[in-house]
Amino acid sequence: MSRPVHAIPHRPTRRPSLAEWVEGLPGLSGRARRLLLEGDTERRYAGRTAADSGYRMTMALAVAVSQPGREWTLAQWWEALVLRPTAGGAWARSLRSRKGERYAEGKLAGMLDKARAFVGTSCAIVCRADAMVAIARLRAGVEAVVWPGPGGGTDLKNLTARLQLAEQAGGLEHEVSVRQLAELMGCARSTVEASNARLRAARWLVLVATGTGEHSSTWSLRIPPAEPEDQESCARPGHRPASGERGAGGVPDVHTRREVSTRALGAVMGTDACHHYAHGTSGARILAALDPLDGADVAHLASATGLHRTTVRRRVDKLVEDGLAEEADGLVYLNRHLAADEGLCPDPDQLEHVALARGTAGLGERRRKRHGDQRRSYRQWLTARTQHAVERRRSARPRLRLVPEGVVDETTGELRDTAWRGWIVDDPYRPTWPDDGSPEAVCK
Repeated sequence: MSRPVHAIPHRPTRRPSLAEWVEGLPGLSGRARRLLLEGDTERRYAGRTAADSGYRMTMALAVAVSQPGREWTLAQWWEALVLRPTAGGAWARSLRSRKGERYAEGKLAGMLDKARAFVGTSCAIVCRADAMVAIARLRAGVEAVVWPGPGGGTDLKNLTARLQLAEQAGGLEHEVSVRQLAELMGCARSTVEASNARLRAARWLVLVATGTGEHSSTWSLRIPPAEPEDQESCARPGHRPASGERGAGGVPDVHTRREVSTRALGAVMGTDACHHYAHGTSGARILAALDPLDGADVAHLASATGLHRTTVRRRVDKLVEDGLAEEADGLVYLNRHLAADEGLCPDPDQLEHVALARGTAGLGERRRKRHGDQRRSYRQWLTARTQHAVERRRSARPRLRLVPEGVVDETTGELRDTAWRGWIVDDPYRPTWPDDGSPEAVCK
């Protein structure tokens, strides 16, 4: 039977490329697509080992495909990582080849369930840009609060240092030790511990996981929710104290938008010039509230920092004396040599000269050296403790007896079992063969 003239032969459709197939996947951001196609090229999820790095990258992909309204099914998850030759699925395919298909399927399903539970209990963060927005929102909340009292300045420095670490970590959750915070804040370790306790009580800070061994504790930042008892307090997110309220310090009901910049505070708070015996935390806060063009009087600086007018007046005089600030017509300005397009940009040479004049030069380096010695001693103690635990386990293990009981007569010392002829069995746990003969010669 002949084929009709008008019939068109069947041509197979072109199979889409891997990039085209990934573009068609639902609910993936641009960063997640690149992570699935190219892998972790930026080493953002690098771990201690290759397996740890693969698990972290796969878990990040699981969080990306578990966002509300864009959840993947287990079949899509399995196809993207195992059935398709994606770079992001290399760890999953290696897991299947080593452990088997059933184990890999259960492992990937568990990771997907874990990611969905995490996303369900936290706000949706699709990519690093969303994390930066969350950090900027929290930074604005911290700067909008007046931090009065003896511990207010320390708490502000604590949150400032943690905001820097959060930007480096790419999220509000970060790892840091007490000594690392003390070096960033320029204060003692006990001061940091007290500040952590206050911030946890005020719910600015949440302890996610306690550090063990050489791993630091994991913390998370958040803006505490407003409560009825906070309505009379000045230290609440987004609000400033009204005239006559606690924290106002008797300042008239005339306020400016001046705030203590946490970025400017983070640039100077750990230097020797702002040590406790030099300009201190109060001087650093005043510097972070100054502007090279828009001057502020002592009353406005007291309102912005939560400090007493007398404290502000005394600290401003010292700042002007050391050339860090300028005063004209009752207004205080930031020294133009310390100003840049992004705000306060301290000159290291000038700050070092100020520290030399105030007698605090080298105190920060001494603190870092002391913390380094403490870390080194702690690592040595951990190593010794681990070795001691291993030795205890070894000593608790019963020694293996190689020569069975009854082979040698305990009374006469004669050998009863001829199979042990020629062996030196004085130590039943370690029998030896003499070097001057062979088993065959002894048997003969």
